Amino acid sequence: MNRYTMLFAPQVWKPNVSPALIKLLRPFRDRQRKRLIQIQNVEVEGASIVHERLENGEGVMIMPNHSNHADPYVIYSAADQVGTPLHVMATWHVFDDKSWLARWILTKHGCFSVDREANDIGAFRLATSILQEKREPLVIFPEGEIYHCNGRVTPFREGAAAIAVTAARKSKRPITCIPCAIRYSYVDDPTESLLATMSELESSIFWRPKTTEPLEKRIYDFAEALLMVKELEYLQTTQSGRLTERIASLREHILTRVESRNELDGSTKSIPERVKAARKTIMEKELAGNLNADQMQQLNHDMEDLFLVVQSFSYPGDYVDDHPSIDRMAETIDKFEEDVLQKTTATIKAERRVQVSFGEPVEVSSDRKVKSQTTTITTTIEHRVQEMLDQY
Repeated sequence: MNRYTMLFAPQVWKPNVSPALIKLLRPFRDRQRKRLIQIQNVEVEGASIVHERLENGEGVMIMPNHSNHADPYVIYSAADQVGTPLHVMATWHVFDDKSWLARWILTKHGCFSVDREANDIGAFRLATSILQEKREPLVIFPEGEIYHCNGRVTPFREGAAAIAVTAARKSKRPITCIPCAIRYSYVDDPTESLLATMSELESSIFWRPKTTEPLEKRIYDFAEALLMVKELEYLQTTQSGRLTERIASLREHILTRVESRNELDGSTKSIPERVKAARKTIMEKELAGNLNADQMQQLNHDMEDLFLVVQSFSYPGDYVDDHPSIDRMAETIDKFEEDVLQKTTATIKAERRVQVSFGEPVEVSSDRKVKSQTTTITTTIEHRVQEMLDQY
């Protein structure tokens, strides 16, 4: 996973959609998609669902799964086929490391920044106004992080649905949430490249590459070795039991200790929500100052621990075993490549194709008396995205 700089956003980037520029740059986007990420074709199902809602003048939020660094290219390729520009909410880190020209192009494509570690009221209000007033759909990835689990969604966060519900309460037009499933698969056989990367990974922990073993076994042996190292570091012993249970147990141990040190109670929240709350508290302490060297070092260690918690959350432990396939093995090796070999993004193993499916919309009620609508929308969209992924 990407190791983001854990600071509050240094500035805000706002969208300034230019349909003419977006149309002009479509050939460039297509060439970049084919050359850089080796995706020749993006097949779209349900484009009429989005088109019909836009023609009706509705405020449309598109809520896709987020399993791959290529998702921004893919969602815009799908939008090109629908025939619409987009507004896209993205973490401020996407803008921060870009040149002024790249930032300008991003804003012209409707991208705007959000500070995920803070209560970014500005981004929230901007997103609600887009749903209430703009013709272009708003795209928000409810998973938040890229987990490299294309066949299985991780729990959707409620922030996207909360924006839709807030927008609907004072909107003069209907607001609709549309589930979107993005599914990658290999056109060419990536096995040779996967075997080479697996050998590199094994060598990185001083193992002799297990070239005579099946790839699936090598993946699980490697995962167990990494887990044992972390168990010894944090528990001073190794655990027994299934890999899924051991990962969850270690993750809970680390997260609970961070919360205890920072006087937080996350017992009723999801792992991503607990991590977000802890990061926010730590960054606020750092900004407040008046810390001695030991206190600052402990906060730095806590932040590293939280990154490990998020990393472990992206490894369910049974992802390959649950549905053995070359695509799931490749995704797991991609994660190892980023986490162990510390590559910004995993190398592209072979040419891929992508299926983008838009599903049955969820209409957002403007009635304030409707309780728990945010949770209901989030759960419904998550289930519909998973159902569409399961069809492949």
